[in-house]
Amino acid sequence: MAALGKSVRLFLADGTPGGLITAEIMNWTGHVIAAPRSDLATLLKRAEVNRTGIYLLLGDDPDSPGRSRVYVGEGDDVSKRLRKHSTEKDFWDRAVVLTSKDMNLTKAHARYLESRFIALATQANRATLDNSTAPEPILLPEADRSDMEFFIEQAKIVLPVLGINLLRSTRPLPTAATSGGSTAVAASPVFRLTVRGTDATAQEVDGEFVVREGSLAFRTWNGAGASYEKLRLQMESDGDLLPTPDDSAMRFARDVVFASPSAAAAVVLGRNSNGRLEWKVEDSRVTYGQWQESLLDNAERVGETDGDDA
Repeated sequence: MAALGKSVRLFLADGTPGGLITAEIMNWTGHVIAAPRSDLATLLKRAEVNRTGIYLLLGDDPDSPGRSRVYVGEGDDVSKRLRKHSTEKDFWDRAVVLTSKDMNLTKAHARYLESRFIALATQANRATLDNSTAPEPILLPEADRSDMEFFIEQAKIVLPVLGINLLRSTRPLPTAATSGGSTAVAASPVFRLTVRGTDATAQEVDGEFVVREGSLAFRTWNGAGASYEKLRLQMESDGDLLPTPDDSAMRFARDVVFASPSAAAAVVLGRNSNGRLEWKVEDSRVTYGQWQESLLDNAERVGETDGDDA
C-alpha cells in the first residue's frame, strides 16, 4: 500500500521566507514557530512563546566549518529562556519553539521532550550539541509518555520541512506496513563501491544518500577538485573518517549523509568520481543511475496500466 501523505501548513508571518514562520500538522496539537535571531523581539511578542515548551537554538559550529551547532532547552515560559540566551550564547542565529496549541504541555512533559530530543540528536549526529548535560527522561504515566512520543514523531516531520534535520535518522526505512497497516515505505537497496581496495556500502534513506558505518575509504586524497577534497579533510578532522588499525585505509566511524552519490564516491575513492556509475546495487552490476531509471520505468508502466483499467 502506498504511503499516506502529510499536510504541513506553513505561515510566513511577515510575508518573507527568511522571517518568522509557523508550522502545523492537521490533527496535531503541537505548534512550531521559527525565527532568525534578528527577529527575536517579534518572536518574544508571540503568545505561543510564553507557554511551556521546548526550544532549539541553531547556528554554525565555529569549531567545524559546514556543521551546525544546536542547543536544546525547555521552560515553563520559553520567552524567559530565550531572553536569557540572547545575552549568554553567541553562536546561534535562529530559534525554533515547539509548544502545544491546547496548552496541555506541562513542565514534566517539556523535560521529557528535552531529554528525548537531546538523545535523538546525539544518535543522529547531524549537529554539534551545545548542551553540557544529557538528562535521562523523567518518568511519566504510560499515556503521557505515548502522547509525548507521538509529539516527537510529528516534530520529526515538521522540522525537516523548515530545513532542520537535527532529529532525522539515517537508519533504513521500514519496508513493512506501519501500525494499522495504513502506511508502507520502501527502502532502497544496499549500494556497494569496491575499487582499489575500498569497500563501502550505502543506502538511500528518506531521499538522502547515506554511507554506512564501517565502510572503508582510500587512505589518502589523490585527486583534483578542491570542494570534495575539503569535504574529505573536514570529515577526517571531525572524526567521521579514522585510519584502520593497520593504516591501510580510512574507516567510516559512523553513518554519514552526503549531498549526492558523487560526493560520497569522491570521499571513498580519494578523487572526483561519478557516483551514479561507481555505486552498484550489492551483488549485481546495476549502477545507482540504472536503479533510479528503473524506478521511473516502473512508475510509467504502472501509470499505463492504470490508464488501461480506466
